[in-house]
Amino acid sequence: MIPIEIEKRLPIADVSNKSARSAIALGSNMGDPQVILAAALETLAQTPGIILEGKSSLYQTKAIGPPQPDYLNGCAILRVAMLPQALLATLLTIENKFGRVRQEHWGPRTLDLDLLLYDDLILNEPNLQIPHPRMHKRAFVLVPLAEIAPTWIEPVSEQTIQNMLPEVDCSDVHLVKVNN
Repeated sequence: MIPIEIEKRLPIADVSNKSARSAIALGSNMGDPQVILAAALETLAQTPGIILEGKSSLYQTKAIGPPQPDYLNGCAILRVAMLPQALLATLLTIENKFGRVRQEHWGPRTLDLDLLLYDDLILNEPNLQIPHPRMHKRAFVLVPLAEIAPTWIEPVSEQTIQNMLPEVDCSDVHLVKVNN
């Protein structure tokens, strides 16, 4: 499949009945991350224009950046009836609902939602790059994504997610037993 690029002049609201498959990463290391991530997934599932198709297990991972607690990370597959910019705006709104404050680059956060993939789209805009520009280097993204979408082809490298996984160090990514 040939990747497409969305031109800037397109509106962010999708007025057609088309839907796209999207992958997002979720992370939290403040408050009660298990509760926050579960509630964030529920919020996504209740959001008009979004269907939660799948979610990974949660993984404990070392934080990148300044000293801070470990993260809980996971991924989700969404079916969305909105264009990428509208999806990004929705994700940022949900982050804010959960108390996300952007004070320090790569600092601790209550909730982080990153748009990783949107069908086979390649998009490079000042506030949004798809595929996520660092996902191929991050075990905390690739491990949970490979669990739920191993054969999804990342359109820049043209590799499947499962084939990208051996290229990263996964030693600090540990499956978490979820509290019921």
